[in-house]
Amino acid sequence: MDIEKNFNLEQLTGEDRELAEALGLEAYIKLVKYCGGSRVYIKKSDTLARGERNAEIKRKFDGKNIKKLAVEYNLSESSIRNILFR
Repeated sequence: MDIEKNFNLEQLTGEDRELAEALGLEAYIKLVKYCGGSRVYIKKSDTLARGERNAEIKRKFDGKNIKKLAVEYNLSESSIRNILFR
């Protein structure tokens, strides 16, 4: 069955419809084909940005400014150390 030709947004309800509206119907259908029937964890947007934030912290580190970075990024000094030295 060729779902792309026979399927439209009006056939969806609730969260499925919201997701299809957010992604677009074509992307929603791809997601259903790839993950249909399984549980999928979707990260929060701030988690996606964390990698770039951590790289920026590493670039700004001068060997002695952990406290300043902690204040600037609203993180604990321990968190800054973990980012820098893990």
